[in-house]
Amino acid sequence: MQHDIAWEDPETTRAKTEPMIAEAAGAGARLIVLPEMFATGFSMQPELIAEDEGGPTEQFLVQQAAEHAAHLVGSVAQRGEDGRYRNNAVLARPDGSVTRYAKIHPFSFAGEHERYAAGSDFVTVDVEGLRVSLFVCYDLRFADEFWALAATTDLYLVPANWPRPRHEHWRALLRARAIENQAYVLGVNRIGAAADLPHDGGSALIDPLGATVFEADTAAAVHTGDVEADVVQQTRTTFPFLADRRA
Repeated sequence: MQHDIAWEDPETTRAKTEPMIAEAAGAGARLIVLPEMFATGFSMQPELIAEDEGGPTEQFLVQQAAEHAAHLVGSVAQRGEDGRYRNNAVLARPDGSVTRYAKIHPFSFAGEHERYAAGSDFVTVDVEGLRVSLFVCYDLRFADEFWALAATTDLYLVPANWPRPRHEHWRALLRARAIENQAYVLGVNRIGAAADLPHDGGSALIDPLGATVFEADTAAAVHTGDVEADVVQQTRTTFPFLADRRA
C-alpha cells in the first residue's frame, strides 16, 4: 500500500488507509504492508505522536487484520514499557496477536537516534508458511543485518519513508538485498511531501533473482504480487551461492 500521510494526524491517515486495506484484501492479499510511520509521517517529535504499545494505531492494524483475515504490517512510533520511544514495525495477525520489531538503525542524518531508541533484536515470523523478516527504512543500507537472517528468510519487509533525493539508492538497495540473499524483498514507500521533502513512492517487490515483480510509480495505489517459499528454495538449490558465504 503506497499512500500519502497526513502529517502528525493519525486519525485522518488511518481513515484514508482503511479503504485501501479493503481493496488489497479484496484483491486476495494475505499480507498487507504499509509505509514507515504510516499514520503520522516520519516525525522527530515522538512526544507528540508516539503511542503506547497496544495504542490506537496498533489496534487499528489488529482490527483491520481481523476484519479482512489478513496479516498487516506498518511502522508506528511507540512508547515502550520502559518509557523510551521506538520506531516499531508492527505485524498484526487475524487472531489479534502482534509482533513488534524495533528499528535497529535509527536515521542519524535526521536525528532519529536522538529521539528514538535503537532496537537490538532481529525478528522473523511465520506468515502462512512463509518466513518473513522485518526491517524498517534505513536498515536497508546495512547488508550485514540482512545476511544474518538469509538462511531462515523467504521475504524481507521494508516499510519506509525514503525521499526523492536518494530515490535511486532505494531502487538499487532493494535489488541488491534480494540478489545477495536469494530472497524476496518488499519495500513499501510513502508518497507526498513531509517538511517540504518530497517522496516518490517506488514501492517494489523483487524476487530472489533480482527480477521486478512490480514497481509502483508516484501515485497512491495498491499493488499485489505472489511470493512463494518454493521459489526461494529452488533458487538457492539451483544457484547455491549462500553456501560459499564466509562468516
